Amino acid sequence: MDSKHVTVVYKWTAQPGKLDELATIYRAVTDAMEQNEPDAETVHVYVSEADNALYVRDEFANADAMGFHLGTTAAGHFPDLLAIATPGPFFFLGDVPDEMKQHVEQMQLGGQFAIHLAGFDR
Repeated sequence: MDSKHVTVVYKWTAQPGKLDELATIYRAVTDAMEQNEPDAETVHVYVSEADNALYVRDEFANADAMGFHLGTTAAGHFPDLLAIATPGPFFFLGDVPDEMKQHVEQMQLGGQFAIHLAGFDR
């Protein structure tokens, strides 16, 4: 993992009876990212019926790729998501520029930010 890599881990909590609809929207989000965002390197979505929620892990090549995602795919699906689910918290892991942090704060995602300290990939 290089120092420009950004990982975002987050949760969407569905309104009662809306978990299947939330999952359907997130399948569309994942498909769009795979087709249109070459610097979205990894996307994994996990469902918890006990929490009535989805947990998502996105990995981007850099902050620009994350910004592209927020301005395109995420922005396009955000109204539908907000109609049936509550976002957050969102954990942004990596070097995220202050301008993007402000954008995340404006989106009211409950964003928290941390820079990489140590680790390895095999």
